[in-house]
Amino acid sequence: MYSICFSDLPNVLPAVLIWLMSFKSCLSQHEENTTIYPDKISSMIDPDNSSINDPDYNSSMNYPDYNSSMNYPDYDDFFCVKKSNRQFRSWFMPTFYSIICFLGLTGNLLVILTYFYFKRIKTMTDVYLLNLSFADLLFAVSLPFWAANCMVEWVLGLALCKAMHTIYKVSLYSSMFILSFISVERYFVIAKAVTAHRYRSRAVFLGKVSSAAIWVMALIFSIPEMRYTTINNNTCTPYSSNSDKLRVSIQASQIVLAFAFPLLIMSICYSSIVQTLSKARSFERNKAIKVILAVVAVFLVCQVPYNLVLFVNTVVTAQGGTTDCSYDNSLLYATDVTQCVAFLRCCLNPFVYAFIGVKFRHDLLKLLKDLGCMSQGRFFSYIYGRRRSSGATDTETTTTFSP
Repeated sequence: MYSICFSDLPNVLPAVLIWLMSFKSCLSQHEENTTIYPDKISSMIDPDNSSINDPDYNSSMNYPDYNSSMNYPDYDDFFCVKKSNRQFRSWFMPTFYSIICFLGLTGNLLVILTYFYFKRIKTMTDVYLLNLSFADLLFAVSLPFWAANCMVEWVLGLALCKAMHTIYKVSLYSSMFILSFISVERYFVIAKAVTAHRYRSRAVFLGKVSSAAIWVMALIFSIPEMRYTTINNNTCTPYSSNSDKLRVSIQASQIVLAFAFPLLIMSICYSSIVQTLSKARSFERNKAIKVILAVVAVFLVCQVPYNLVLFVNTVVTAQGGTTDCSYDNSLLYATDVTQCVAFLRCCLNPFVYAFIGVKFRHDLLKLLKDLGCMSQGRFFSYIYGRRRSSGATDTETTTTFSP
């Protein structure tokens, strides 16, 4: 009997090896484009949860890993396919980032060039708008790296990875703080005109000092990105997994400092300004109120959707993640879309805060004429044509709200 069994081994072993290779191939094909829910398998495979490594987040703050691959039994119950999310991100995010980058670079460079060319820094608002343009320009420059991180594996090294996330956070915090300071400064100029007049001679100096303090605070609040950002699963990310407790604290602080606090300050200041302007009877009152509404509307449209999704993401992370695949995928789509909308701030701020002012717009047209981008005839036609149609001078058409 034993002689017969050993004689059959040469025929049986090849068949077993071929079956094992086929089974492993099927597993690897199924595992591609999936994310594993560790909480469903940790009790089966590793009760102490010490060997599970699920780098859930990808190229930006909240992007899950679409490439995680682990081998567990009964895998159909533990995998959430994210192929559609990855395909969506691979074309949507780079396209949107490219548009924002182009508009952000163009608009903010024009603001900066106009200020320096005409030496236009004469008020505290001018100081804030110049710093706002620098913050938005800094972020716009980093967007090509964000686009590359969405499409391919990160191959640019750890230093550039840390720099990309740090620049984003510094730009985010500085721009949000500057918008808050602009609302406070406009409140004193309009609602507290007597008090503001006393500090008029020192306004520019105070604006420079407060701007420097804003940049220092933004840098301090960006320290977590400098320290914890790393290359995980060939992706540049500040988080190690979907259950990373560090993410909860970082995202919660971002929601409070970069959204809730500025929103509170702007709401108080602009509501007081509107109440003050509503008592005046002039065309300038209506125009200034429209400017304020535009400022608030842009802030709300860009920031509210993303911060709501970020809040939900933070709550889910604090609870240890979700095992609902459909909900997880929907949260991914919502994060991608709303974050792109939030990034629009870097190209919309020049139009909302700078180009809307008549004097600034005239200076910009002069700059374009001097650079050869506009003919002299067209320049005079636009300037004097606008004056005749409005029947007012630059001083009369410039609202007290606009710079």
